[in-house]
Amino acid sequence: MSSALIGCMVGAFIAGTVSDKYGRKRPLILAALLFVISAWGTAAADSFNAFVVFRIIGGVGIGLASALSPMYIAEIAPADKRGKFVAINQLTIVIGVLAAQIINLLIAEPVASNAAQADILQSWNGQMGWRYMFGAELVPAFAFLLLMFVVPESPRWLVKMGMVDKAKATLLRIGSESYASRTVQEIESTLSAETRSLPFSALFKPDVKPILVIGVVLAAFQQWCGINVIFNYAQEIFASAGFDINDTLKSIVATGLINLVFTILAIPFVDKIGRRKLMIIGSAGLTVIYGLMSAAYAYGMLGLPVLMLVLIAISIYALTLAPVTWVLLSEMFPNKVRGTAMSVSTLALWVACFALTYTFPLLNAGLGASGSFLLYGVICACGFVFIYKRVPETKGRSLEELEKILVTREAAVGKEVNA
Repeated sequence: MSSALIGCMVGAFIAGTVSDKYGRKRPLILAALLFVISAWGTAAADSFNAFVVFRIIGGVGIGLASALSPMYIAEIAPADKRGKFVAINQLTIVIGVLAAQIINLLIAEPVASNAAQADILQSWNGQMGWRYMFGAELVPAFAFLLLMFVVPESPRWLVKMGMVDKAKATLLRIGSESYASRTVQEIESTLSAETRSLPFSALFKPDVKPILVIGVVLAAFQQWCGINVIFNYAQEIFASAGFDINDTLKSIVATGLINLVFTILAIPFVDKIGRRKLMIIGSAGLTVIYGLMSAAYAYGMLGLPVLMLVLIAISIYALTLAPVTWVLLSEMFPNKVRGTAMSVSTLALWVACFALTYTFPLLNAGLGASGSFLLYGVICACGFVFIYKRVPETKGRSLEELEKILVTREAAVGKEVNA
């Protein structure tokens, strides 16, 4: 798991540079190629070192795609549908996770509930099953690669690079002549000759830095809210709640189904209810659920009660923080630095994921499951306060309108802080 996360951080780190120089489309094609290489390489690996290398390659692809996909969608979608379309990006991820869980369940042969770790390693699952699991990734990887060749380049990147006619042609595929002309004018109004190629230091200018801070905090919070502990360490969590290995596999599929259902439900709510309200509801809801999970472990209320609380936590996350964080990150940064700012925020997300993945076993050993989930509850409470005080509503506005509003708003906040 850690090798893939290292690749994710590398991919996120370079995403801003390559997307600003080569556009959004070509780096996404590169990500698809990396997925194909990784799927083939991990399935066919003849040594542990080779396996790790191909996992890192796949991680680089994930880092690129996680930064660029929501940004591309936000840049090409009409303002009134932007939240819905970026949320659909999260839905495709959830569908992929569930598909992997179901495929793994179908591939894996039943294992005796009292089987030792050594017996599992020597079984068909331990010798060959995992190769089929990784090889199955080739199907979606090839599909992604082929489909990327038919999508247009981001009109906002095209305008930024001076290719206005191509940008307008892309916008005409989405809306009317007046829509295309108006959008091009709005994009040009936020760009100038001096801002078409800005250095990394531009992120720390007074009109950008406060917005970047919000993006980095939201990205880190999406991981530190603790939900990925449930996904990454589901076997350990369900085992501590009294489930055997076969029941655990079925419970993991149940988490994927709940994740899918509530992600689908989230799609219309992002544009109807708004980003800010959903983030507030999500952080508050997880605070309460983690408190109940902590109490359940502390008082020995294991089995079904823990499973139900886990499923409720996943449903809250899927309905709020999971899709909405990506929507906010994709639309809140100014045109002139969007690629780099999105890259930094996504890097923060993967660093936070890496830290979360490595600290949970230590927390679980030191604090126990009860103490660990209590800590995640406190983090969610802090996230609630930050979102309530600092995160604005962004629904229904063009990216250029948001740029003007956010820059003005954060500049005013900065003056108040320095006063």
